[in-house]
Amino acid sequence: MATTTQKPQNAPSLTFPRPIFAAVSPHPFLQAHLSANKKNPQRANGRLPHDFRKPGIHTGSLTHANGSAVVRLGNTSVVCGVRAEILREEDIPGANGVSPHLSNKAAEEGVEDDDNDSEEIDTLRLIVPNVELSTGSTPSHIPGTAPSPVAQSIITRLRSLLLSTRLLRASDLRILHTPATNAADPACAPETVLKGYWVLYMDVIFISIDGSALDAAWLALLSALRNTILPRACFDEDLERILCDDDPLAARPLSLRGLPVPATFAVLQGQPEESGEEDVRWILSDPDAFEEGVCRECVCVVVDEAGKLIRRVEKHGGGVVGRREMRDMVKRAGERWRDVQVALSGKA
Repeated sequence: MATTTQKPQNAPSLTFPRPIFAAVSPHPFLQAHLSANKKNPQRANGRLPHDFRKPGIHTGSLTHANGSAVVRLGNTSVVCGVRAEILREEDIPGANGVSPHLSNKAAEEGVEDDDNDSEEIDTLRLIVPNVELSTGSTPSHIPGTAPSPVAQSIITRLRSLLLSTRLLRASDLRILHTPATNAADPACAPETVLKGYWVLYMDVIFISIDGSALDAAWLALLSALRNTILPRACFDEDLERILCDDDPLAARPLSLRGLPVPATFAVLQGQPEESGEEDVRWILSDPDAFEEGVCRECVCVVVDEAGKLIRRVEKHGGGVVGRREMRDMVKRAGERWRDVQVALSGKA
């Protein structure tokens, strides 16, 4: 009599798949990756702690904008468009035909007042950044609602960074006019007067967000401003209005000051009971969304001139970062600056 035997079934696995492990215990999951190799620690995304994601920058993507750019950092994608509109002198409260920030000598010689340059742009609201999160850009964003705290925070930080770095020059935004004759005294030379300003509306739209949102938004904004072209605007005395020249050769780009580049870092403080060591920590460059959710301390360093000039330092949460860690972040930010400079030059 033939008998049949059943093969023993495999025992259920006692380990969690990576996505479940990351969702149930995110901190031990990330620390396990970094602690696996103490000489060359590797993050869950495969990058080393000091590695940045290579920026992808494409300018001139929007045909109906004065300047535009598309930037991608890993899975973070941003589109920025710059639109220039004219603010007439009569619509400026207290102008009375002459800018309070511009003297006649400065207007004639083309010299700007460096001390009041940022104040002039801020007071007259000549830069208007706006941030929008598209549907599906991040799981926490609910479409059809008011601007989220994330978008409002990025708007505030972008505007503050534009003013503190003095990236834009007020002289590029002024629309001046020198009449043929001096109406008050024909014997004297005519005085140059202010007739209006260019107001730059900068719309930043996130297609997807996977960490380092400010870095991506600023790179898109910076690239779009470097791509911005303003038509030549002049005041017509017969029509008594500002007209723009249709000749593209008469248009001019913005003369920006420097190349400020932000670099975001996240600090992961290890748990001694898991690693067996005391005071273990990792500084992660350009963190993704998962790492930002795990780490309790983030630092953003804005540098220029390959890290020789520190424009701004922002720190949120925690108390791990000291002088030694800050020096390391500034050094890494300088390396990031070089990568961005290469990407903007089109040599990448």
